[in-house]
Amino acid sequence: MDQFFTAVEQRDNPALRGLPVAVGWDAERGVVSTASYEARKFGVHSAQSIQVAKRLCKDLVIVPPRFDAYKEVSHQVRDIMLDYTEMIEPLSLDEAFLDVTHNKKDIELAVEIAKDIKRRILAETGLTASAGVSYCKFLAKVGSDFRKPDGLCTIHPDRALDFIARLRIEQFWGVGKKTAEKMHHLGIYNGAQLRDYSLQGLTSAFGKAGQLFYDFARGIDNRPVVTEWVRKSVGCERTYEHDLMTSAAVTIELYHILQELMKRLERTQFQGNTLTLKVKFHDFTQITRSLTLDEALQTKEQLLPLSKQLMQKVDFSSRPIRLLGLSVGNPHQEEEKEPLHRAEWVNQYLPFDDVEWEEP
Repeated sequence: MDQFFTAVEQRDNPALRGLPVAVGWDAERGVVSTASYEARKFGVHSAQSIQVAKRLCKDLVIVPPRFDAYKEVSHQVRDIMLDYTEMIEPLSLDEAFLDVTHNKKDIELAVEIAKDIKRRILAETGLTASAGVSYCKFLAKVGSDFRKPDGLCTIHPDRALDFIARLRIEQFWGVGKKTAEKMHHLGIYNGAQLRDYSLQGLTSAFGKAGQLFYDFARGIDNRPVVTEWVRKSVGCERTYEHDLMTSAAVTIELYHILQELMKRLERTQFQGNTLTLKVKFHDFTQITRSLTLDEALQTKEQLLPLSKQLMQKVDFSSRPIRLLGLSVGNPHQEEEKEPLHRAEWVNQYLPFDDVEWEEP
């Protein structure tokens, strides 16, 4: 979906249309969830500090998030997709992979399915979506971002290597700001240069991700579309407008987080036997502490003393705390779930039309 949260806000409130809008909490430590294209022209983007965004765009309109509204639209979009295939792997509320190798409507061309889904999303939700069509997840993901907004990018198998060679390294899936800086330090600025780099060199620099980057540069991504996931953990965290500096303040906030965690555990019926504490300090350094029991962690009476025990291992005498989080993981009685239609996991070449291809 294009600028999803802000698009919903502009749809539901016509007065916001054409204005630079950011969805997020207008607070000292608020963060931009989504920025409208009008706001992006000023350099406003998601995950950016609200305060920075306001300095970049003096006319920025900040709208608090309405997650219920976004979830409702997300369900609408998913229902549309289900008319074409059951093989759907959600990435977030507004993004998903679809395997349409075998589709319910027996449509021959994958790009025609993408066009039809885009048409129906616009007609039924009033919102635009962008799609990438290719033979693997990596190229489909890159393609979906390539011609936003309301874009459709088809990357033909025969043209994939040329397409990848011209991609800026920042356009590769999984390459964020820090990874891009590291790539530049190695002399890698585009897909062609990444392809010339050895596997040994990439794994030395990026660990396991090095293999992924090596494969991506060659148009290789054999990961299937996974339709079912086993939940591994349940957690929650809070970022504070004012740093926590005293033991009393930390204890109070820890209790509040635990109350929210208990609600989520009850709602999801999740059982795990590992409790993890996450602490981010004022300088953005972060640590985690965890402990594992032989029994499932289900009650406040269990979790509260354990949370305090973990917190005792954290020295914040000289480093005020910016964020606290708690999570329960390591499922106590984990059942392996078979994703739907596992036999159809093999990536296959799909028919493509002759859509004109543009260089990155």
